[in-house]
Amino acid sequence: MGKIIIFGLGFVGITLAIFLASKNQNVIGVDIDKKKIQVLKKGISPIYEPRIEHALKKALMKRLVFTNKIERISKDDIVFVTVGTPSKKDGSIDLKFIKSVSKKIVELIKNMSDLPLVVIKSTILPGTFEDTIKPIFIKNSISSKNIVINPEFLREGSALEDTLHPHQIVIGGERKTAKTLEKFYRKIYSNKVPIEISNHTTAELIKYANNSFLATKISFINSIANLCQTLPGTNIDQIARSIGRDPRIGSLFLNAGPGYGGSCFPKDVKALISLIKKRHLGSDLLISVHKTNLNQVKIVLRLISKYVKPLKNSSISILGLAFKENSDDIRESVSIKLIEKLLENHVKVKVHDPKAMKNVEKVFGKKITYYKHPKDCLKNSNCAIILTSWKQYFSLSNKEFSKMKTPILIDTRRILAGKKINVKYIGLGIGE
Repeated sequence: MGKIIIFGLGFVGITLAIFLASKNQNVIGVDIDKKKIQVLKKGISPIYEPRIEHALKKALMKRLVFTNKIERISKDDIVFVTVGTPSKKDGSIDLKFIKSVSKKIVELIKNMSDLPLVVIKSTILPGTFEDTIKPIFIKNSISSKNIVINPEFLREGSALEDTLHPHQIVIGGERKTAKTLEKFYRKIYSNKVPIEISNHTTAELIKYANNSFLATKISFINSIANLCQTLPGTNIDQIARSIGRDPRIGSLFLNAGPGYGGSCFPKDVKALISLIKKRHLGSDLLISVHKTNLNQVKIVLRLISKYVKPLKNSSISILGLAFKENSDDIRESVSIKLIEKLLENHVKVKVHDPKAMKNVEKVFGKKITYYKHPKDCLKNSNCAIILTSWKQYFSLSNKEFSKMKTPILIDTRRILAGKKINVKYIGLGIGE
């Protein structure tokens, strides 16, 4: 077999490159961002993931190289496309990177009689292969038979583990080509990993259906948590635990909180809504899922306003800026939206996060104050809000909270529920 070429070194591309190199594949990671390439060559990851830099350095010592330019593709190579598909204002996805890479691949293989396997891992709406990718190849008299859709199902914070132990592999394309990729994966993965082979469009839709369903579970449990807030004595964690034991429901993604964020769920839900509307079908369910999620920041702000009076010129500490723990990703993070709302109300905002503060500083600059330690962030505050379940927040005690001006804690993750701390404790989803 030839080498592996990966176009696009974001979250998915970097993780895939490291994993395949660890499996003794010759891997070339390609990205047009020269600064990113320079950093990766030094063994420094531009994204945060637990253990990723250790894995990256090991992969560089083995069979992994990075470049911003690729000159040649061979017939025995496997070409993975992992570029981003960001949202447009109407919720649909921007395909400029997919188009650009497709044209580059065409340029490199147009004179070949035997074609390499091209694997699209980027998240693309149903119909994108048929309407956008395939025509680029056909226009240049190149068959599209060797192109398959192979969506990823990675969770930020556990990407390496999810790549090593996927819950399934989906391959969409012509059966012969799909079987070629299946054979490649069977050499790497255990036979226990289920592989679903479908056509291109079904594979594209599987990814969107998967993420939109998970987003629906989150918005549902958050709706119940908001109800619990109004019912004295109720506890959303007990409710989630109980309904999660039902095998028809399952316990995953029933952890109520301030709303989902990141690079996938918000983007994919909006994109699927956009597609459903174009097909003139009712999208009320997903619109409600999306609206419920957007409403969570208002719920948190309402709680702050209830207990901090006057809100104007108060000092608020926010613990947790990344959209989830073990990540530095602030895309669609509730923390960012909440900070914006607090600044509009002339609040002095103080923040802490173990990994995401550099990214937040790019957004807010000197408008807010950054602290390396939670205890310093809490000092002289009128209220503290826990938004991300970082491990170090579980050990917060009276020692840290005693430094607050008014000890009020809004715990949107309920990580300190039941702990003996001398604060006015408001757990999101726990009826007062």
